[in-house]
Amino acid sequence: MPELAEVSRIVHFIRQHLVGKTLTKVSTQNDDIVYGKAGTSGSDFQKAMQGKKIASAGQQGKYFWIAMDSPPHALMHFGMAGWLKIRDADTYYYRTDKPADKEWPPKYWKFLLETDGTPVTEAAFVDFRRLSRIRLVDCPAEEIRKYSPLKENGPDPVVDKDVVTQEWLAQKLRSKRVPIKALLLDQANISGIGNWMGDEILYHAKIHPEQYSNTLGDDQIKELNSAIHYVCSTSVDLLADSDKFPEDWLFKHRWSKGKKNSTSALPNGEKIVFLTVGGRTSAVVPSVQKKTGPVSKDINGDDSSAAQGESKRKRATKEESNTPVKEEEEEEEPKPKRAGSKRQSKQSLKSEEEVKPEVSPVGRRRSTRTRK
Repeated sequence: MPELAEVSRIVHFIRQHLVGKTLTKVSTQNDDIVYGKAGTSGSDFQKAMQGKKIASAGQQGKYFWIAMDSPPHALMHFGMAGWLKIRDADTYYYRTDKPADKEWPPKYWKFLLETDGTPVTEAAFVDFRRLSRIRLVDCPAEEIRKYSPLKENGPDPVVDKDVVTQEWLAQKLRSKRVPIKALLLDQANISGIGNWMGDEILYHAKIHPEQYSNTLGDDQIKELNSAIHYVCSTSVDLLADSDKFPEDWLFKHRWSKGKKNSTSALPNGEKIVFLTVGGRTSAVVPSVQKKTGPVSKDINGDDSSAAQGESKRKRATKEESNTPVKEEEEEEEPKPKRAGSKRQSKQSLKSEEEVKPEVSPVGRRRSTRTRK
């Protein structure tokens, strides 16, 4: 699922290709889940956007918005498999050479935008799983974060660096007794950290994901704060292009889980094991991430086969309201695949409660350069 870094990437492309332009044509497909569960409709979105000028774009964690020259504004999140495509621009954060990804308009689109100017810019919001949300927020653009659902979510560690400090983090950790990985994934605490980023942060901080948050010592909190800012800022600066991630990141070596005749390990031989924390599969390096206090449960650090052989759990997607969205509808994060693999998904016509998890159409992550 797109996390803080991936969402930051699309905000970058919105600013590059859409900000400052007027929407001369807006087309929508009404979807009573993607729009309806966010309190609006496709036709309402079309009326609100048509003829407006895009003034700016912004982000808080996994949410992003397109601010118009007058209210209301479009506030969105991608769910597990949503994305914003801009025609003739490489907005994807993974490599895709599939002919279907070159089609326009793309499959499973929820809205299409066309701008003024020469050449015209075209954009499309797509989501074959219907777990994304598109809503309208009627307020001054500079106050959008004061409104639901953003106001209920925690600070963004990149946008709100002055808020996410060591002192703030210490207070947050000591006020709760939950596994530290679960705390990081809870969007009400910190916005934007998802499964792979949470694992990367804990690996660099040398903290076991199951250890209770209120048992971390001062030195561990210092390391955790440093790791949060390092991982988040670095991945955002690199526009979520994992080909450019540092070679010593766990991300580079975690994707062999479940593959036949493959062992998950770092280049130095240190083993990567997988366990479930807070309902999510976590990648852990036991030789680095030691347990220094009580944990939610013990695991056998040498036994990754059971976790690797465990089938994916099916999740019932949650009704969305104005309460904080914690993105619990995500499964295990999508793994990079070889470009050109067949997409086997179909857009669901069932209600959100009946949507069954499918394999996300992802491939190897790609360069951020736009095509010329």
